Amino acid sequence: MPSVSPHWSTVVFDLDGTLVDTIGLIVASYQHAAREVLGHELDERRVLAFIGRPLIECWREVDAERADALFASYTIWNEAHPHLIRPYAGADDLLRALHAAGVGVAVATSKRRDPALLALERCGLADLVPVLVTMEDTPVHKPDPAPLVLALGQAGGSVDRAAYVGDAAVDMLAARAAGMQGIGVLWGAGERAAIEAADPYAVAPNMDELHAMLLPGA
Repeated sequence: MPSVSPHWSTVVFDLDGTLVDTIGLIVASYQHAAREVLGHELDERRVLAFIGRPLIECWREVDAERADALFASYTIWNEAHPHLIRPYAGADDLLRALHAAGVGVAVATSKRRDPALLALERCGLADLVPVLVTMEDTPVHKPDPAPLVLALGQAGGSVDRAAYVGDAAVDMLAARAAGMQGIGVLWGAGERAAIEAADPYAVAPNMDELHAMLLPGA
């Protein structure tokens, strides 16, 4: 049986589009709020580019005067449709394998804590994520490295032996700013060209390849 040799001693993950499939729910929530408050939908590519950033910041870019109303409409609709949250096949197995190999695991997300916890619970990952840093935990957010640094510190890791895994260019920029190596994944909201333009350490097209990167020999 081949030996497992972790490439990094700590791995911090993004949440939406990386560990849990909330992309459809997020897009539908944005479009519901836009229709209700603005009277029209948003360009879907713009919505996808918002994912990974704090919700209120994105709404302020859309319409600063009506951002609070848009935020409220989004939140009400989002919380009423948790059935749209879906697991990514293999995410639970990957987290279990990391734990078994002695790798520290954490999540750093721009999502608010309650919906982040709900997504983890619905996908069977809550017990596999011992450290969760959310929007409420830092005053600044990705691409600022603060959430990643906080999560890494709580996981007991060091930047020289840590990776951050995410599905967006903003994740790769935050990883670099934190001194961590960024791994982009292609099953979420981000476009490959944008992720690669942010100069990641590596790109994983599927969960199996991510598993092989993080745990060579597994």
